[in-house]
Amino acid sequence: MQPVSRAPTALVAYALLALTCLAWGSTWLVIKWGIHDLPPLTAAALRFLVAGGVMAALAPWLVPREGGGRPPWSVVIVQAVCQFTLNYALVYYSETVLPSGLVSVLWSVFPLLVALGGHFVTKAERLHARQWLGGLLAFGGVALLFLTDVAHISRDAIAWGLLVLLAPTAVTVSTLLIKQRAAGASSILINRDSMLIGSALLFVLAFAFERDQPRTFSPAALGSIAYLALVGSVFTFGVYMWLLRHLSAYLLSLTSFVTPVLALSFGALVGGELLTLHTLAGAALVLMGVALTLKAARPLTARRARSLA
Repeated sequence: MQPVSRAPTALVAYALLALTCLAWGSTWLVIKWGIHDLPPLTAAALRFLVAGGVMAALAPWLVPREGGGRPPWSVVIVQAVCQFTLNYALVYYSETVLPSGLVSVLWSVFPLLVALGGHFVTKAERLHARQWLGGLLAFGGVALLFLTDVAHISRDAIAWGLLVLLAPTAVTVSTLLIKQRAAGASSILINRDSMLIGSALLFVLAFAFERDQPRTFSPAALGSIAYLALVGSVFTFGVYMWLLRHLSAYLLSLTSFVTPVLALSFGALVGGELLTLHTLAGAALVLMGVALTLKAARPLTARRARSLA
């Protein structure tokens, strides 16, 4: 097994986290732009075909510099199915009905699900009273969003809102598995292989369900695929998976806390999506609940970062 690369300094870690949050915060609206002209599964499949291809081209140069060994194929398959197939199929299709910012807020229960998984499944981290209170607050926020914003859209929107909650559930499964079985594996190899397999699975689903739907490869559609592949996938997943091996779960979970705030802002300011008091109240409850769920962590100082290497 190749040696694991040295942990980043505090400055580098925080800068990469900030850029990752900014990139992921923008992707929700860019997804919506792309599926105006392309069917959802087709758009997602093309995104990860491009992203996986770029990762494959960069792998010979990046893997030796990153460090880490080859991930088990069982982990790669689960990551491909849960993260890149099921998760994104649900997210892309839900955005044909729901506003992009709202989808991001519903998805932001991910840290809560990881915490529940750590308590009930892996039993690695037990939840305390503060985390349980956070879960109740987040659940109340989700319920408020369903009773107001989601219900006011259509009956189909309620069904898609419920399905959106399956997306972070699927990613929770792959995240816990990676932490258990592939913590020292190369993030480049995990992402390269799982993106390409996920893309193939999405193409199969697109052929089954979208082969009769019109496809227009407009500049907006092509630009969406390029941005989501390069910025929203190659950069973000590469950085996230690399930091996953070096930083605490607390620091990484901040991406799910900040991203929905940015997504709501992009959706309202750039995408013209409506922000109501119900939206803000529901989002605030969800994010407050997530904040309470997160376990406190010591600041990542340069000395401590070096000690993690």
